[in-house]
Amino acid sequence: MQNKLLTIGPVTLYGYGLMIAIGIFFAYRLLEYRARKHQFDVKHISSLTLWGLLGGFIGAKLLYWITQFPNIISNPRILLNIGEGYVVYGGIIGGILAGLLYCKIQHLPFLKHLDLFAPSIALAQGFGRIGCLLAGCCYGAETNSWFGITFHHSDIAPNGVALVPTQIMESVFSFGVCILLLLVAKRTKKVGLVACAYLILYSAGRFIIEFFRGDIIRGEVGILSTSQFIALLIVLIASLILILQKYQNQWMGKNA
Repeated sequence: MQNKLLTIGPVTLYGYGLMIAIGIFFAYRLLEYRARKHQFDVKHISSLTLWGLLGGFIGAKLLYWITQFPNIISNPRILLNIGEGYVVYGGIIGGILAGLLYCKIQHLPFLKHLDLFAPSIALAQGFGRIGCLLAGCCYGAETNSWFGITFHHSDIAPNGVALVPTQIMESVFSFGVCILLLLVAKRTKKVGLVACAYLILYSAGRFIIEFFRGDIIRGEVGILSTSQFIALLIVLIASLILILQKYQNQWMGKNA
């Protein structure tokens, strides 16, 4: 795996950045197509995308700083490294909160728009993890299994040893979640179901994949990694939203 794909003079094309850009491009194309199909205001979709990206960037960086707090105390220069150090869950939470704020300001139905965005978020994550594979970050634990992958020129992952391909596992899983969410979206009109399905499915998959991760910079909460702890909270919150939505609909039906 090679992160530096091409160098022309002072400009270097990195695989990680390229896959992030490709992911955003295809995710937005899918989002725009579905928005027009379901008669959403594309102007708001574009603005929500920008807000979500900005909120995701800030959230991913903040959560990384939180997990690295002891190291930052001893080496504050970590705060100046903007190009590296992001946590996916921070990006998800930050993006969702930014979208919630935008919807509140514009008086838009938040859950309905989150339903629209959910498959595209999963799609972007699938491409993003391919970028992680090229960069060598988010690598797996050492393994003797036949499906292990070995890095030889990575600045991040251990070189010369077989590792569990956690990046590939999560990429394939994310693409699968995207397809499943699109199928669910075609078969339901329940507001919030697609969004909650994304949060529950991704969190459950991420919780399991975390057991196979080998990088140790992600922080811990007791016996769980930071991401596993957040995954449990998100599953709980998303499940609670679904339950509340169900009882609200039943109550409204009885009083109609």
